[in-house]
Amino acid sequence: QVHLVESGGGQVQPGGSLRLSCVASGRTAGYYAIGWFRQAPGRERELVSCISTMDGSRYYGDAVKDRFTTGRNSADYSAYLQMDDLKPEDTAVYYCAAVPIRGAFSMWTCSTSDMDYWGSGTQVTVSS
Repeated sequence: QVHLVESGGGQVQPGGSLRLSCVASGRTAGYYAIGWFRQAPGRERELVSCISTMDGSRYYGDAVKDRFTTGRNSADYSAYLQMDDLKPEDTAVYYCAAVPIRGAFSMWTCSTSDMDYWGSGTQVTVSS
């Protein structure tokens, strides 16, 4: 079992930045895909980014490319999501999730229905 805890959410003005963290504990041995997802009220959960803890390969959703950056720190089993140039449409609950890498890593590895472990989420609000 892997336990995930997100932190770093809050309220920020348009154009501002936030950095989310996700810390894993429990059965962390092995290679995982760490996904960041978000869900706004009345909308489906969507993929924000996906990163491999094996080699750092990463993918981003079209809505956040060139504005968000994800990374991982193998030393403390953590991942982050750096969010810059935030827009009101980025307002959502952000979740980190993990799934063991069982084959080739691709953007499809981080599928909402395939992630094994989920954090409880952190609220991000972008408003003036």
